[in-house]
Amino acid sequence: MIARHIKLVSAVVLPLVAAGCVTTDYSAKDAGFTNASSKSSEATGKQTVWVQNRQQAATVRDRVKALMARKTVDVETAVQVALLNNKGLQASYADLGDSAADAWQTQLSVLPTFSIGLTGIGTPGLEAYRVLEGAVAANILALATYDKNIKLADTRFRQAQLNAAIATISLAAETRRAWINAVAAWENVAYLNQAKAAADAASELAKKIGEAGSMPKAEQAREHVFYAELTGETAKARLEAKLAKEELIRLMGLSGSDIDFQIPNRLPTLPKTLLKRDDIEVESIHKRMDLQVARLELQATAQSYKLEDVTRFVTEIELVGAYEKERERDEGKILSDVGKTASLEFTIPIFDSGQARLRKGELAYMRAANQLAEFAVNARSQARSAYLAYKSNYDIARHYRNNVLPLRNAIEQQSMLTYNGMITSTFELIADSRDKIDSTILAVNAKRDFWLAEASLAPVVYGGGTGSASAETRVASADETKSGGH
Repeated sequence: MIARHIKLVSAVVLPLVAAGCVTTDYSAKDAGFTNASSKSSEATGKQTVWVQNRQQAATVRDRVKALMARKTVDVETAVQVALLNNKGLQASYADLGDSAADAWQTQLSVLPTFSIGLTGIGTPGLEAYRVLEGAVAANILALATYDKNIKLADTRFRQAQLNAAIATISLAAETRRAWINAVAAWENVAYLNQAKAAADAASELAKKIGEAGSMPKAEQAREHVFYAELTGETAKARLEAKLAKEELIRLMGLSGSDIDFQIPNRLPTLPKTLLKRDDIEVESIHKRMDLQVARLELQATAQSYKLEDVTRFVTEIELVGAYEKERERDEGKILSDVGKTASLEFTIPIFDSGQARLRKGELAYMRAANQLAEFAVNARSQARSAYLAYKSNYDIARHYRNNVLPLRNAIEQQSMLTYNGMITSTFELIADSRDKIDSTILAVNAKRDFWLAEASLAPVVYGGGTGSASAETRVASADETKSGGH
């Protein structure tokens, strides 16, 4: 009987229909993560997971334990462990969940509210009444702006997916670079130890010759100070190597006994050929996810500007459908009468023309447009710079490998021959050996720079590298802006 007398069916049906038109399941626990993981895998070639329960956490721990069981951790293993085990990455995935929850809340904002109550009226000497009251309320402003609000929320949701992928790519690149730096640092320590051994021998020899009276004290001091300085440099290099490995450990999210792993004592050899990326500039413009985030920011700003136009005059409006059912008792008989009421409640901000908010919307849009243009220019420049560094560092590393080191080896061999023939002195032989060590360290550093440049190619193409664009401008939805302006 109640349903028969309620005429405001649209207040209930329209919100339900509107909420049911959205195809994205924002309520899913892993909403958007599959898409974000797919995008990041294209750049990293690795798997990642979003740990949300104990079972998933246990599975990840077992996987990490299996990967760390290897005797020596190579760069690919280090990157995979970081993507599975880094807690900061897991925290960034929570931002994706927050965005999905916001979109879900927007989706539910148009649902009506229901209320029902029973009141009694009684006066001595008169009949008693019982009044049954009920109401259905729907926010007309939410209905009017629902389509635009849900589009804005969905835009933010897509931005969150891209940001999650960018965070993944960034961590992979940082871990790769940390592994390269750590291995190169320990390779330098190995060569400095060799140089230190040669300097130690020269210092000891100078001491003995000086005791025999055949070497001036100044010459003895030169050999002693060289050994002392090299000892300090070796200690510093060892410290840098330990710190570099600690950086790798942090990125991999390891602690306890898991940190007792080994890394190679030398970097991989240079590849025979370079990757052909002559179109890297165009590829970067099409694939960089931080640029896509900036484009979505421009879109979100425009969507919010349209919301301002809808809500510039009426900030609060609500449609209320209500019914009352009165029952009158008279000599044991029940007489029923049903009354129906409907009201439209709204507030008009007389002193708020909305011009200030419209102006802010225009400025926000222009800001986002200029930021997008700047990001595009920077992305193209970064792509060109990355590929130039990649090719140039390869040529430099090859030069040390193919020209400098062979010449140093030849000098050392000739010095050994002349030393055996008693043409050169022991100190000349040791000096040549020290010079070879110096050239070897330069060659190691050149090889390290090449592999670092190679590791930077994926971030400049997909986003997530140093200097990557990020959309910082945030625009408000209708609900967030309705209180501003005079």
